[in-house]
Amino acid sequence: MRGIRKLMIGLAALAAVPLMAQGPVVAPPAKKVEAPAAPVAKTAAAPVALDKADLEAWLDGYLPYALERGRIPGAVVVVVKDGQVVLEKGYGFSDVAKRAPVLPETTLFRPGSVSKLFTWTAVMQQVEAGKIDLDKDVNTYLDFKIPAYQGKPITMRNIMTHTAGFEESVRYLISSDPKAVMTLKKQMPLALPERVFAPGTTPAYSNYATALAGYIVERTSGEDFDSYVEKHIFQPLGMAHSSFRQPLPANLAPHMSKGYPNVTGKAQPFEMVIPAPAGSLSASGADMGKFMIAQLNDGAGLMKPETTAMMHDYKAPGVGPLNSMALGFYEQWVNGHRAIAHGGDTVWFHSYLWLFPDSDIGLYISMNAPGQAGDAGAVRSALFHKFADRYLPGTEKPGTVDAKTAKAHAQMMVGHYVSSRGSFTNFLSLLGLFGQAQITLTEDGKITFPALDGLGAGARDWVEVEPFVWRDLGTNERLAAVVKDGKVTRFSLDAGSPFMVFEPAPAGTNAAWLSPALMLALAIVTLAALAWPVRALVRRHYKSDFALAGKSRRAYRLSRLFAWLVLAAVAGWFALIAAFSADIGSIGGPLDWLIHLLRILTPIATFGLLIAAVWHLVMTVRDKRRWTMKLGAVLLVLAALPLVWVTLVFHLYGFDMVY
Repeated sequence: MRGIRKLMIGLAALAAVPLMAQGPVVAPPAKKVEAPAAPVAKTAAAPVALDKADLEAWLDGYLPYALERGRIPGAVVVVVKDGQVVLEKGYGFSDVAKRAPVLPETTLFRPGSVSKLFTWTAVMQQVEAGKIDLDKDVNTYLDFKIPAYQGKPITMRNIMTHTAGFEESVRYLISSDPKAVMTLKKQMPLALPERVFAPGTTPAYSNYATALAGYIVERTSGEDFDSYVEKHIFQPLGMAHSSFRQPLPANLAPHMSKGYPNVTGKAQPFEMVIPAPAGSLSASGADMGKFMIAQLNDGAGLMKPETTAMMHDYKAPGVGPLNSMALGFYEQWVNGHRAIAHGGDTVWFHSYLWLFPDSDIGLYISMNAPGQAGDAGAVRSALFHKFADRYLPGTEKPGTVDAKTAKAHAQMMVGHYVSSRGSFTNFLSLLGLFGQAQITLTEDGKITFPALDGLGAGARDWVEVEPFVWRDLGTNERLAAVVKDGKVTRFSLDAGSPFMVFEPAPAGTNAAWLSPALMLALAIVTLAALAWPVRALVRRHYKSDFALAGKSRRAYRLSRLFAWLVLAAVAGWFALIAAFSADIGSIGGPLDWLIHLLRILTPIATFGLLIAAVWHLVMTVRDKRRWTMKLGAVLLVLAALPLVWVTLVFHLYGFDMVY
């Protein structure tokens, strides 16, 4: 279960209140965004001068141990300020077997979704050229149609703020097979996911939507996406060690870092990110430094200053006082400073890029393994906060909420929640049941959110600083909820609020009752299935006759036969989840046969069990069998009910292969 939960959070990788009903409002280009109750440092320490000597000494004191402790083979870190590189440095190995060091100038890492910043830059270039309108129906630019949802079309602004309303899409996401790569023209209509939120209402991260933006750039520019980025971004900035192409061009392939599960694991094949504009970039640390400098320098070499300001300074309607989306970037307030940022994760590479426009500072890290227990997330989170505490400190006296009110509010938060980034209309929604997030209380009555604790370097200590706004005393990150009619309707936290919210799990799919009911049902079905051959062997040993005959015998045997079919289906689903967890690419074609088989077998098994169990119960009552057999028949009927329910509400049937 823990592995499944980590997988969902990862997809959710790696993650409040209702958004405002009105449309988004663009911040005036010349006016910087003001800080609304921004998180700040815990102390009023004086800033340390950001120079190469101090920075290198500080990083050398932090990162080698952090990587070793997390069992991560290698990393690259780049820091820029005032249009210059302060430091670019590699740590550890790009190839463990060869003991090849990470070279910041030439070693390529996979920054994952940090690639999206290049896609958004390409979009803004097309906006500047008058070829894309941020608020126009995107169907205007497409050669296939995306149906309206609740009468509302998708706009590019929705896409760039992750509010297009798409559910998660993973079938055509990532693979180790080069044959899995396909053109955007083919993929976009083929992989179109269902929309589950009205556009502009709910942040829900979408790789598909980003790839759709890349496809629109192709169509408005007349150039394929890879060539467009090379011509209009890489070449103007002198990024000679960067490419979106998969596999890598021959001149860059020798410079590619290996990806690993951890420092003792085997090197893994080059990952194929199928929605390429969403995450297929390979780039050296030095090249990422050039990109950061250009973005901080009003888009110099890429866009006009007013276009850059439109992109950076925009603030989408968000989750209460928490961080929200700019256009493509998501903001991360720290110590009173507004960073615009983006994280990125493939299976093996884990990265983050932060820009501090008010201080003209950029920070980038990429690591070539998730490490032990996903420690790459904690390493980069701690780097961000500790870097800010040292070089960009701030002060604030946070508010307080009286103990009685805080205790009552914390109690209101307790429960199971569903992430807006997930699957809702296909069989992968089953993962949402196993990975359902939960807020509980500590011994002293504070809220705790264990599902995301692994993304931080230390334990969380949430203290309510204003009504339904909590602050973690370790990082100063906030968690906020919206309450209507005395009930929590949404919450999120600063690290994920720009692109993800959590809503109370619906009663019908709430893991609080459904998980134990499902486990109990499976236990009963397992006992019933095993008892069938065991009783037969016992009767054979003692040469006893079977007490049931005719229809009663057929009903009994059918109920046990379907019990075995249920167990076979359950085993199949766990095998599929295990394969998916080990290799996300396996679910995009190689295991189609198993998916089809399970979606046929599961409804036959569960509905068949329910019908056969009811028949067996009727025959048991009619024949006036002893109470133990009647009890067993009743329990089997009750066990079949949650199995049928799960089959229906988690869509474990059908033939649609868009998921």
